[in-house]
Amino acid sequence: MQVLVLGGAGFIGSHAVYQLIDQGHHVIVIDNLETGHREALHPDATFYPGDIRDIDFLRDVFTNEKIDAVLHFAANSLVGESMENPLKYFDNNVYGTQVLLQAMQEFSIDKIVFSSSAATYGEPESVPITETMPTLPTSTYGETKLTMEKLMKWCEVAYGTRYVSLRYFNVAGARSTAEIGEDHQPETHLVPIILQVALEQRPHINVFGEDYPTEDGTCIRDYVHVEDLIDAHILSLEYLLNGGASDIFNLGSSQGFSVKEMIEAARKVTNHEIPEKIGERRAGDPSTLIASSEKAKTILKWEPKKTEINRIIQDAWRWHQQHPFGYRKDV
Repeated sequence: MQVLVLGGAGFIGSHAVYQLIDQGHHVIVIDNLETGHREALHPDATFYPGDIRDIDFLRDVFTNEKIDAVLHFAANSLVGESMENPLKYFDNNVYGTQVLLQAMQEFSIDKIVFSSSAATYGEPESVPITETMPTLPTSTYGETKLTMEKLMKWCEVAYGTRYVSLRYFNVAGARSTAEIGEDHQPETHLVPIILQVALEQRPHINVFGEDYPTEDGTCIRDYVHVEDLIDAHILSLEYLLNGGASDIFNLGSSQGFSVKEMIEAARKVTNHEIPEKIGERRAGDPSTLIASSEKAKTILKWEPKKTEINRIIQDAWRWHQQHPFGYRKDV
């Protein structure tokens, strides 16, 4: 299979590239390297540096390469930034997807697996969250992901473009062999921030609120290992190639861990103290987000294997120990 991976130099996209190549597929990567890392690219992937908003660039790639299906990870993804700069998010995420779908239609590429988000749900009415629950985003980021899904829906009606949209919950961990991992600038994700404290790169971990209606008062989230997540993407590609109908699936571990439980697990894995500091709640943080992934397990036959939180943190810790400053060489 010849797969085009958009955003293949980013955290999740690079893991997709590695796992596709592990399975013998030919992979073409597009990334503008705004947040991705050239060092995260697999040496056997064909890389085109560029922006998906540039239709002529996409036409060149599609002319040069035979492409069976597309994996779409290319997007800005910081919730806070999306609220401060919504036009940037609509331009990059929504307009970028519009241009991509136009190029796919021109070149008769009719299968796409899309990296969506639990942010499409907003504040859930109950947990676990199922795919039938209302989509009422509370952030620009979530709104753009939902709009991208709708673009694909109407392109299917008009052009027959079939899609699978995968709504992630909290993705963590790293490739078990530690070649690639999670490196964001600035870092906003809980697991790498906790591990930066263990590496003494931060004095403490900030806990935003301990007065939530949960057992220990801190927010509860659903964490899925990045390698399990990519297994679901590859199953989605196979599902579409075998004639599967367009659909939307949640991807999580179907279990929740509080912020304090995550910190305690990291203390055991790293054998470091990891000081914590309690602060005020952040606006818009729901108390509990847990996915129901039953639909993906039933239809895609997805079987996540690395669901233990200690395993997720162990793989992340191995990457961070070997790459304490991420992909940067000048530190």
